[in-house]
Amino acid sequence: MTPMIRVALGAVLLAVAATAPLPAQETGLPIGTAAPGAAVETLTGQAADLQSVIGGGTPTVIEFWATWCSNCRELEPAMEAAQRRFGDRVRFVGVAVSVNQSDERVRRYVAEHLRGFTHFYDRRGNAIEAYDVPATSYVVVLDGTGKVVYGGVGGRQDIEAAIALALR
Repeated sequence: MTPMIRVALGAVLLAVAATAPLPAQETGLPIGTAAPGAAVETLTGQAADLQSVIGGGTPTVIEFWATWCSNCRELEPAMEAAQRRFGDRVRFVGVAVSVNQSDERVRRYVAEHLRGFTHFYDRRGNAIEAYDVPATSYVVVLDGTGKVVYGGVGGRQDIEAAIALALR
């Protein structure tokens, strides 16, 4: 099963199971692991690497999202509130996964949502594979050294509590 199909399947399973609040759960990269780089693209099609936004003393929040993801939309207010509250101390990154998303659709979505984030497009699934992304709405929070302090999926994650772990 390809990484992108695995993410799409995970998103469907999460949507079906979303009758009760989904607590954050350790998924993807294990806590304490150094976050890897991954070849991605900017929204204008330029080659980029996730390593460029990791570490350097600044904690980082990365969300793997899609325009069609209902959990991502549910999580969006919490992500935007966290960005407003911590944006001067924490880097916020969105990684659009490429399942059924055109470049133009991703750019239009970004123009209206998750402003203030650095956005990338994972057209080939490199970041999905490197981060062992279980589904869209996967959020990984890294401390200033680039180590994972939190990983979770679903629309009801406590992003601010996860960020507090990175700021310790």
